[in-house]
Amino acid sequence: MKIVVLGATGTIGKAVAQLFREKGHEVIAASRSSTPAVDIANPASIPAFFEQVGEVDAIVSAAGSAAFVALPDLTEEQIQLSLTSKLMGQINMVRHGLPKLRPKGVAVITGGFLAYAPAPKTSMIAMVNAGLEGFTKAAALDLTDGRRVVIVHPPWVAETAEQLGMDPTPWPNAAKTAEAYLAAVESSQNGVPVFVEGYAPGDI
Repeated sequence: MKIVVLGATGTIGKAVAQLFREKGHEVIAASRSSTPAVDIANPASIPAFFEQVGEVDAIVSAAGSAAFVALPDLTEEQIQLSLTSKLMGQINMVRHGLPKLRPKGVAVITGGFLAYAPAPKTSMIAMVNAGLEGFTKAAALDLTDGRRVVIVHPPWVAETAEQLGMDPTPWPNAAKTAEAYLAAVESSQNGVPVFVEGYAPGDI
């Protein structure tokens, strides 16, 4: 399969790209610094990216930022970042990627378990993740020719938790997390959330 992995320089995206390559897939690792480059916060860059890439079998997004800040301290700029980057950036990747997605192809976007189990300082992240799941469920109803859209809800990744000064031991590492993206691509699921094994709501 020819697979675009967006956010391929990030912790999860890098592991996803590596796993897909190990499974024999052709991977187009996409980021703001790749060739061709794409910036999901810049809607104009997305259709231009797909014009250069051409037809693909899967579009996998592990990209996008959302503000991690307590509600009383939340600024308009942080709200806009969350909406422009992780929410609309991924929605636009699906929208503009569809004309290049082959029949029976799949678009996989990234939410996060905070949609189900929010924590302090995560109001924007939880909102965006929940919105992306709602989009996935409804968008699946509009797809044709066997195309699918799926959302992966990873938990904290051990590498990221450690960077944030959290205890990483309860969480899967990036390589384990990448397996959920492989499952999303290789399955027949459509319009549903996919979780890292052992880290679904109720498991955590």
